[in-house]
Amino acid sequence: MQVRPQCSPKETKGMDSAELRENYLIESLFARGEARMTFSHIDRTIVGGIMPLDTPIKLWSAKPIGHDTFLAAREAGAMNIGGKGRVVVDGEVFDLEAKDLIYLSMGCQDVRFESLDPENPARFYLVSSPAHAAIPTRVVRHADAKRIEIGKGSNRRVVFQYVNPDVAPSCQLSMGMTMVEDGGAWNTWPCHTHERRSEVYFYWNMAEDSLVMHFMGEPTETRHIVVRDEQAVLCPAWSIHTGCGTGPYAFIWSMAGDNKDYADMDHCDLKTFR
Repeated sequence: MQVRPQCSPKETKGMDSAELRENYLIESLFARGEARMTFSHIDRTIVGGIMPLDTPIKLWSAKPIGHDTFLAAREAGAMNIGGKGRVVVDGEVFDLEAKDLIYLSMGCQDVRFESLDPENPARFYLVSSPAHAAIPTRVVRHADAKRIEIGKGSNRRVVFQYVNPDVAPSCQLSMGMTMVEDGGAWNTWPCHTHERRSEVYFYWNMAEDSLVMHFMGEPTETRHIVVRDEQAVLCPAWSIHTGCGTGPYAFIWSMAGDNKDYADMDHCDLKTFR
């Protein structure tokens, strides 16, 4: 489990491209037959990619977690972006198609991820945040996510809310997916910050030769990170988070913090944007 320290706006202002990538970009999430995890000091969020083949992969604990089991004091959401998968939680079986998500309750003891067809393996993108209450484990199908069409022109997109008070309750975690439609380019525009929660963007469903220019930083001190398919960006509460792609793409967003209200945003004044 890799550990990422938290950086301040002052530090970030002086970073070059390599330093921005080192601190904020998770470049390699998925490997065949492996689980890869990154522990961020930003709201103690864990971001992971789990790709089982013939053998199930158990959700294990590590020193940064500080407990014998991963979910002793945490909750998690895991979305399948690959072939048909299965998650076995304390003996209970949950099957997930592509774009289905499982919410894992605080207190789950034994969690195992499986692929139903190792030739077309499941790929589980997982995000975990600290929790103080046990909310029941459940699966949210893509068809049951709350769909919101937003934006117009080059920022036209469709938002799917999975883990939020209107669909699947949680303790602190919010999670969903945004799809940028053909002809669109921008996500989360006009952009915003939110002091009450941090965020993680996981970009995927991109062509091999496509990329997203992800913008971050204070509104008056913006920086950019070049992001490719199946890479994630850590977004601290003080930073904007928006991107523009060279082709169609989607991203899974997750938030952790004091407020689960999706509309809780501090919109940027574009007149002072720099």
